[in-house]
Amino acid sequence: MSIFLKPDYGNSHLRARQILSEPVLLLAFGFGSGLSRYMPGTIGTVAAIPIYLLLIQYLGDTGYLMAIAAITLGGIWICQRAADRLAVHDFGGIVWDEIAGLLITLYGVPFSWTALLAGFVLFRIFDILKPWPISYLDKRVGGGFGIMLDDVVAALLANLILRLWL
Repeated sequence: MSIFLKPDYGNSHLRARQILSEPVLLLAFGFGSGLSRYMPGTIGTVAAIPIYLLLIQYLGDTGYLMAIAAITLGGIWICQRAADRLAVHDFGGIVWDEIAGLLITLYGVPFSWTALLAGFVLFRIFDILKPWPISYLDKRVGGGFGIMLDDVVAALLANLILRLWL
């Protein structure tokens, strides 16, 4: 038994191999980062860093914003399908919302490693602690939309603080 992987995932008891072989689950689990036994949300956020670096390298502001919109709106469907497949509403290994969250957190922020690290930390704090209104939304909005919404709001708050700080 691995110290990093669980024996199975969700109420459907899916194996890691199944998750990695089904395209929607592969995306929902952040290309495998959500399979982590420990801190899958944080590991999923780390998985967003190379995506962020690729997007800022090859897309302008408009393209980056369009990518965020596609990732976020597509995430509603991806997260809902994954939750249905796992038979768990907001399973911790579903980290597509964390990927979208970090990208939103860093939108419009000039690149620096300090800004990236600060954005990462701010987003994780808001996502983990879930202060109001994030906690309210997390408890009252269901489905794929609910899975995505609390992270989007956490990211918007983190983005605001990051912009004020910079």
